Amino acid sequence: MAIQARTEFASALNQVCSERGIEPEVVIDSIKHAILAAYRKDYGEPEGIIVDLNSETGEVVLTRDKKNVTPSGFGRIAAQTAKQVILQKIREAEKNAVLSEYSSKVGTIISGLVQRISGPIVTVSLGKAEAIMPPGEQSQNEKYMVNQRLKFYVVGIKEGNRGEEIVVSRAANGLLEGLFRQEVPEIASVLVQKSLFFPIKWGLIRLVLV
Repeated sequence: MAIQARTEFASALNQVCSERGIEPEVVIDSIKHAILAAYRKDYGEPEGIIVDLNSETGEVVLTRDKKNVTPSGFGRIAAQTAKQVILQKIREAEKNAVLSEYSSKVGTIISGLVQRISGPIVTVSLGKAEAIMPPGEQSQNEKYMVNQRLKFYVVGIKEGNRGEEIVVSRAANGLLEGLFRQEVPEIASVLVQKSLFFPIKWGLIRLVLV
C-alpha cells in the first residue's frame, strides 16, 4: 500500500513538474500552505506548526517544537488537499500555456464561435480557450447570436474579473484590413501611399494597403 501511495503521489508530482514546466518546490510549497489552511479550518490557528511533506510518499507530518502533533485522521485531509493543489497547478499551467500561445497571435485574425452573451459581454470559444469581446470591441452594426461563427481580431491579453483574459474584437480596423488580405491576397503586393475608402455593409472602411 505504501508503494502504491508513493507511486501515485510521485507520479502526479512528476507530471505537474515535467510536463507543465513547474518547479517541484513551487508545488510542494503550495501544498504545505493549503495543508496549514485545512488545519486552521478544523483545529484553529496553527501557531508554530511546521508541515513536513515527504515528496516521495506524500506523507504529511505536522510538528511543533520538533514534536509530532499531527491530529488523528488528518492524513486523509492532507492527501485530499495535496490532490486538489496538484490539479489546480495543472489547470494553471494549462491556462498559462494557452495564454502564451494566444499572446503570440495578437494582431492576427482567428475564427471563433459565440459561446454565450452575458449582458454587454460576448464570450467567444476559440477551441482551446475562451475570449471576451467587451462592448467597445463590438460592431454597432452587428447583432450577435449564440453558436454564431465569426472571424475575430485578437486585441491582446488583459487583466479581467477572472484573471488574465484573451480580448477579441469585431470593430478593430485590423480585422477589416486582415480580412481583405485573406480574401484578396493580391493587395498585399500593392504599394499605395494613400488610404482608400470602401463603403460596405459595416460602414465606411478605411483600408491601408501596404
